[in-house]
Amino acid sequence: MSTATHRTPLTDWTVVVPVVALVALAFSWGRDLPTLAVALVALCLAGAVLAAVHHAEVVAHRVGEPFGSLVLAVAVTVIEVALIVTLLADGGSKTSSLARDTVFAAVMITCNGIVGLSLLVGALRNRVAVFNAEGSGAALATVATLAVLSLVLPTFTTTKPGPEFSTAQLAFAATASLALYGLFVTVQTVRHRDYFLPVDTKRIRKEAAKAAAAAAAGEDDEHAEPPTVRAALISLGLLLVALVAVVGNAKAVSPTIERGVADLGLPYAVVGVIIALLVLAPETLAAVRAARRDRVQTSLNLAYGSAIASIGLTIPAIALATIWLSGPLVLGLEPVHMVLLALTIVVGALTIVPGRATLLQGGVHLVLLAAYLFLAVSP
Repeated sequence: MSTATHRTPLTDWTVVVPVVALVALAFSWGRDLPTLAVALVALCLAGAVLAAVHHAEVVAHRVGEPFGSLVLAVAVTVIEVALIVTLLADGGSKTSSLARDTVFAAVMITCNGIVGLSLLVGALRNRVAVFNAEGSGAALATVATLAVLSLVLPTFTTTKPGPEFSTAQLAFAATASLALYGLFVTVQTVRHRDYFLPVDTKRIRKEAAKAAAAAAAGEDDEHAEPPTVRAALISLGLLLVALVAVVGNAKAVSPTIERGVADLGLPYAVVGVIIALLVLAPETLAAVRAARRDRVQTSLNLAYGSAIASIGLTIPAIALATIWLSGPLVLGLEPVHMVLLALTIVVGALTIVPGRATLLQGGVHLVLLAAYLFLAVSP
């Protein structure tokens, strides 16, 4: 279905699926689900992910870049934060490191998984993936600063024993994270918006011919007429419904995930990884679809924007939540994760600086993600 469609029929799957997923969430919330019910909830979750991607593209087509990728990144992250806080409140002492594990997983998935897949798809299509080094470099620098301030420093501070911040240090990290996030959004959407727009290449003339062929074949196309304001607002509402269903159903199946992780003898940190993979599924699909349309910059906006939002919004929310949450809050990364973070930042910088990437860069990022996932299972 084209993102330029002006009307969305009430019987369309992109309308029905989010509502069904929300109903499934209402019936499954707070209950111990049997295996069949878990499978049905997981199916609803997958459908909600696909619907979220569609509605995000409709909204993005209306508001344009970089606002479109910002809408999806912020929407997903706000609900992700709510999920983390809920799990922290319900899980007791075993969830003391859940916020750290989920946020770090989000950083690794976005900066290596989404970036790697996008570069791979873009390079497979055009031999070389082209993007804006100024905007992507600024985003990567913001991710690196936020990650070090919030996830590395707690391991080395001495005011409070263990990889934890003191109250004053947590307040500073929360304030700095929120300030950096606000500054980045201002630069991205106001002062230097052009740094985050897809790069025009020599293929621009060929795209006109491709657009006509795609329109004749009924395919989505960024050159089509944008949807109306009413259609965009409906899609925005359905996007929020779909995202609530995604995160809520992820929470509903989390007890099954926790039991499975425990039965397999895996570290509890794997739970955070799985939650991050589920929550970031809409952004991953949206980024790959953008890369297929030769809009790699949009993919990078989604990847780095999601990482920035994940840290910049989660840390302040967790800082506020500690007012009523009891128990320790472990934020500091372990040495092996600090090594992976440092390698991710260095490799990311070398990828971004030229403004062009090949299959090799995409493959390197995906190997880094694979290393992280393997070490999460086998630390």
